[in-house]
Amino acid sequence: MTSHQPSRTIPFFGWHVVAATFVLAVFGWGVGFYGPPIYLQMVVQRTGWSVALVSSAVTLHFLVGAVVVANLPRLYRLAGVPAITVTGAVLLAIGVVGWSVADRPWQLFAAALLSGTGWVAMGAAAVNAIVAPWFVRARPAALSMAYNGASVGGVIFSPLWVMLIASSGFAQAAVIVGISMVITVAVLSVVVFSKSPDGLGQFPDGAWLGYGVPPTTPSLAAPTVGVSLWRDRRFLTLAAGMAAGLFAQIGLLAHLFSIMVPVFGSQAAGLLMGGATVAAIVGRTGIGWLMPVSADRRLIASASYGVQIIGTLMLLTTGGENAAAMVLGVLLFGLGIGNATSLPPLIAQVEFNKADVSRVVPLIVALSQATYALAPALFGIARTVSNPAVFILAVAIQFLAVILFLAGRHKIIASGQSHRSF
Repeated sequence: MTSHQPSRTIPFFGWHVVAATFVLAVFGWGVGFYGPPIYLQMVVQRTGWSVALVSSAVTLHFLVGAVVVANLPRLYRLAGVPAITVTGAVLLAIGVVGWSVADRPWQLFAAALLSGTGWVAMGAAAVNAIVAPWFVRARPAALSMAYNGASVGGVIFSPLWVMLIASSGFAQAAVIVGISMVITVAVLSVVVFSKSPDGLGQFPDGAWLGYGVPPTTPSLAAPTVGVSLWRDRRFLTLAAGMAAGLFAQIGLLAHLFSIMVPVFGSQAAGLLMGGATVAAIVGRTGIGWLMPVSADRRLIASASYGVQIIGTLMLLTTGGENAAAMVLGVLLFGLGIGNATSLPPLIAQVEFNKADVSRVVPLIVALSQATYALAPALFGIARTVSNPAVFILAVAIQFLAVILFLAGRHKIIASGQSHRSF
């Protein structure tokens, strides 16, 4: 009996996984992240409930998601990635339909529990968990491409929701989107997400079993045990830095459109926000493909926030009087939007042992989500003071994110565990 060795002619499957995960992210963010602000407006119009009441359901949607995403590794071990991903899509679809038909507050909050539970199985931690086994050295490029689905989800679904609701009503729009999402995710889970490098006889990055040496893992850190992550300065600074950066970003984005409207008008302000999304794709893709393998990723993250700080300061100093400077400020701010999500998992890749990365990434995403769920409210309070107060608050928190990322880097270098070691 002769052993069968894999053929060199079989193409590397990892890039198919990236493409499928891109589509997953389009639905995940389009329905679960960019959708809730639209659901809020539709529920208020339909029911006459207060904005504060419905906003608290949006907050619940993100907070319950933070709890679930922290437990994603355990759920994946129990049921597998394909089953959890499909279940997430089903729960998200049912939850959104619940948003569209709820006629009592308790029904709205039940819908928020379902939608918040479901969308994180299609969110940032899920994207990393699906793509990471297929790539080591090319992971920055692979993740940047997959995470770009999040930005495209905003570009597609924000106007799509408005169009469908205007033509068919909220309930029917929710059913149409929900069914389409579940079918698409189910097919991707069976055809793509059920595959693994070992199952196809492939190594990460396209090396073949029996035909070469697997790619070098970029981290030489020893694995941590139990609760020791909560005493690890690398983890604490990474989690806090990601949370601070996203808090500033989500808080400012929640109010930026309405701040731009008096200067540009609704249509032009909408186009400008679309430009920020395009800038986010450019920024994430550029870093993903151009960042050297041995680059100091905390420095890159800090530089990305530095660009956002410059953009925010431009918005602050114009005082709403220089339209060209405001456009440039929004675009500079937009360049870092995508990196706030994609760079922290890449930092975790090089600072933690492979066995710990699957724990670290869901935890930092969960902590960030629990934090930024409160950002729109805090920035709303700042806005009651003045519009400049919104930009000042954003800059202060962005500076905090930079300090946190650099603090973790100094500790690593001092301990001799530079993440440049390969």
